[in-house]
Amino acid sequence: MQNLETIREKAIEETKIKVEEDITHYLEAHETCPSFQDYLSERSRFFQQIWMNTWLSNVTNNILRSNKKAFLRKKGYEVEGADKKLLNKMFRNEIQNEHPFHVKEWVMANTPDQQQWEVRYRRTRERYITDLADKETASRKKDIQKKILYFLEKNVAVNELNWYVELRYSFAGKLFNDMDTRPKFKQIEPYALEDKLEEEGILSNHEFKTVSDFLKEYTGSIHKKSEQWEHNLWEYETYYSPYERFISSATEHIICSFVSGSLPADILVSYKNIFGEELSQEQLVKWIQPVLLNEKRLFFKWIREEYIIDLAIVLDVPFDVDSHLVLYKESLIKREERKEEEEAAQRRKQEEEARMLEDIFGREYSPSFRGGVKYVLHIGETNTGKTHRAISRMKDADSGIYLAPLRLLALEVFDKLNNEGVPCNLKTGEEEKEVDQARHLACTVEMFHEKEEYEVVVIDEAQMLADQDRGFSWYKAITKARAKEVHIIGSENVRGLLLELVGDDGVEIHNYQREIPLQVEEKEFKLKHARQGDALVCFSRKKVLDTASRLQNNGHKVSMIYGSMPPETRKKQMMQFINGKTRVIVATDAIGMGLNLPIRRIVFLENDKFDGTRRRLLTSQEVKQIAGRAGRKGIYDIGRVAFTKDIKKMSRLLEQEDLSLRTFAIAPTSNVFERFQRYYHEMDTFFQLWEKFTSPYGTEKASLSEEKELYELIRGTQIEAKLSLDDLYGFLHLPFSKKESSLTRQWIDSMQAIVHNEELPEPDIKSKNLEQKETSYKAVGLHLLFLYRLGRQTEAYYWERIREDIADGVHESLRTEVKGISKTCKHCRKKLPSNFGFPICDRCHALNRKRRIRRRNDK
Repeated sequence: MQNLETIREKAIEETKIKVEEDITHYLEAHETCPSFQDYLSERSRFFQQIWMNTWLSNVTNNILRSNKKAFLRKKGYEVEGADKKLLNKMFRNEIQNEHPFHVKEWVMANTPDQQQWEVRYRRTRERYITDLADKETASRKKDIQKKILYFLEKNVAVNELNWYVELRYSFAGKLFNDMDTRPKFKQIEPYALEDKLEEEGILSNHEFKTVSDFLKEYTGSIHKKSEQWEHNLWEYETYYSPYERFISSATEHIICSFVSGSLPADILVSYKNIFGEELSQEQLVKWIQPVLLNEKRLFFKWIREEYIIDLAIVLDVPFDVDSHLVLYKESLIKREERKEEEEAAQRRKQEEEARMLEDIFGREYSPSFRGGVKYVLHIGETNTGKTHRAISRMKDADSGIYLAPLRLLALEVFDKLNNEGVPCNLKTGEEEKEVDQARHLACTVEMFHEKEEYEVVVIDEAQMLADQDRGFSWYKAITKARAKEVHIIGSENVRGLLLELVGDDGVEIHNYQREIPLQVEEKEFKLKHARQGDALVCFSRKKVLDTASRLQNNGHKVSMIYGSMPPETRKKQMMQFINGKTRVIVATDAIGMGLNLPIRRIVFLENDKFDGTRRRLLTSQEVKQIAGRAGRKGIYDIGRVAFTKDIKKMSRLLEQEDLSLRTFAIAPTSNVFERFQRYYHEMDTFFQLWEKFTSPYGTEKASLSEEKELYELIRGTQIEAKLSLDDLYGFLHLPFSKKESSLTRQWIDSMQAIVHNEELPEPDIKSKNLEQKETSYKAVGLHLLFLYRLGRQTEAYYWERIREDIADGVHESLRTEVKGISKTCKHCRKKLPSNFGFPICDRCHALNRKRRIRRRNDK
């Protein structure tokens, strides 16, 4: 069996050691030397038990389970299925008598002579008696330590304030000495060691309310804060650390002095008798450490709460415990009075601020309905004719306005009404088109103005009420529209919120159901399965272009739609698909909002999307909004939906009932800015108050994060100084891609030109490739936003023609360039297969992995 002889030799050696230990314990227990025969007669019966325990322990723990099974099979045992506990029990029973060691024979063979035995006895007893004496001494020392600690703990409650006022007196002397002699430094980040500290005069020339305030000041030194990952972290030192050390040292001195002078004489005499010396402060500190640590923490907390003005009085009175106790108790009374005054002042300030916030913001976000308005709700799924019915009613009215979520949809309604003989104007942030005798207007929802009156108002995609950044535009249109009829179009999940806003008295509700059923395909979709009438949906421009390139290279004619595409180009791409010039359309979720296309099947190439913060699974409403575009009455009587993975999970999202929207978004208005300026005039303060303002129940504030980021670029400049708050916010709120540095730079340059009465800088136009053309389109769009805001319509018409030419160029690039797009490794730029699933090649991935392993090993 495996290593059995080696195990036996080890067990024998352990047994011999244990027998030797047994002899030692036997000799220790006898005051006179027993004979060796006495030992044998009393202890030999235990020898074999010592061996058996040692042998079984070694053999059980060091033999593999497979070898135990083989051994037991030879003995006739059935071991298959036996658990570990039973297996070991059977093995120990059978192995215990194998390879025995006769302990008594070994002991007899090593019998010492009488002289050796007596020498061993004397040495063992001497060592035993010495150990007993040492234990007795240690016990007496421990007893002295307990008595001293008990004495101190018993006196803490009585003397704690006495100790503290003595410490307080010493602390005040150090504090005012430092304040009169040490410089104050300008506050910077403590870890910014590359910045030199700047002096701002002597500390005493500055006001500090409490010691805690003073301790935040820098000493001028650098100290090690901590060690992390084997690296030292250094930073500028504040007075907190050196004063904490001062409190620690002074507390030790005061309490140790008290103990040394107050301990009962018998304890001090006992200490000297046991230790052979007087009780030292060093020894005392070690023994009373638990009390010291507690008092140090407590005293440092009390000191930090002290008012500087109270400590100034301390130094005027020579130290005497009784008089300083009186001073301290008086300071506590004053401190409570000051705290009450400060809390009262803080409450008054908070109440005043609350009244101000209510005055500035609160009243703005209560619904104010127009009398005599008839609200008509069109509620239902995507692609059910809701918008068509509402626009038909608007078309028959003497005047009407259509409020769209997208410029493209406003443009679609503008074209539709004019083509059907109803003159209609167009107004978005980037363009305006006027038609003779028009009494209808198609515009984006942000262009709504509450002072304008129409017979019919149509508000599309009302579920956008909950959008944190844009939702307030829907709220304002719904609650402040001046019209005989207001038609509101939305999905089922916005029904409850709309009824809360407009009330349910006299509201006309039209419910819409899909006439064309949706059918989820059972098989996972592969790109080779693409057929005519398919719309393939993904969630980034790059993915759209990559997918379109692969399809084109496989012989498909493809249209493309994505959010940053010029609306004119998007319209042309859609018309190619509608007219059959392209077989397949690849799009982002922009396809889900109001774009009516003859789609046979919606294919989700991805089940999750990046929402600006993180990648997340699509919501049920998003899946329904997009999938609902499948099917077209008279063309496809079934709308098909396909997924590339997780079909069951995604099908449940498509089928489950949506959670009702509970909140709508609110944002600043011109009225808000008008009231704000009764109190303040700084945009920075406005953002701070907006942050403090608590949204009314059922509302959610717009984050204004993009506006704040843009404001930081011009804070304190002439741009801020020369513009009114309302105008400045209007420019900060312009709808352009603030993440693109070239557009942000253009915005700043245009703002500079406005405040200096100079000509606006012309946008930089490049047309080398698709990306440059799209960027140029956005640059012209931003230029148009400025022109329309400044009322320069004539000049804007020229730039609209320029932008149309750029849009034609984008359309042409999509036709000619996309097919040649190749997937490359983002590290080495090596060309990758079109169906490669990762952004970097295998070689770069392997190199990265090796570097990570090497860095981990270096640590």
